[in-house]
Amino acid sequence: MRVLVLGATGRVGSHVVSLALQDEHSVTALVRSPNMLQINDGNLHIVQGNVLEKQDIENVMANVDIVISALNTDGANTLTESMPLILDAMDKEHVKRIITVGTAGILQSRLTPTILRYQSSESKRKTTFAAEEHHKVYNFLKKSDTDWTIVCPTYLPDGEYTGIYRIERDFLPDGGVEISVADTAEFVYQQIQNKEYVKSRVGIAY
Repeated sequence: MRVLVLGATGRVGSHVVSLALQDEHSVTALVRSPNMLQINDGNLHIVQGNVLEKQDIENVMANVDIVISALNTDGANTLTESMPLILDAMDKEHVKRIITVGTAGILQSRLTPTILRYQSSESKRKTTFAAEEHHKVYNFLKKSDTDWTIVCPTYLPDGEYTGIYRIERDFLPDGGVEISVADTAEFVYQQIQNKEYVKSRVGIAY
């Protein structure tokens, strides 16, 4: 399978790249700084570019089957400015499947299920900026014609892969407080083959 990974130099994205290469998929990574992706593999195609540049996105979207976005907010509007470009390029190239890494803040609140966690007292975050950005991406995806899945981890420490965690559609698993980067990446990667959570947000936690 031909996989485009965005955010490939990040913590989750780099794990996803490694997992896809282990299974001998063809992986394209659009990165601003190629030297930050220290992986040498014949199936890895590193392309220098920027997700905020329409032409760069269109160039890497050709000849891919699936998009995995592990982009973060960068403390700016990277997510919300790049997603329309990504969706437009997907539409032009007839790419249907996109898996993104979101945040538990955009899952429904257990205390007040009519609103999202970041909008409720359930969230302990001092700032809602990142969650608001992910919320906008969620809205973009809902309106799109793609087969999207948003994987929504809670606190993301570094840690070993365990393969033992809980998942729940639309909500964070009850009492979940953290999930390792490695386990999150593994679940994200699994969605390449899994159609169960198409057009869904998925909460993931231990």
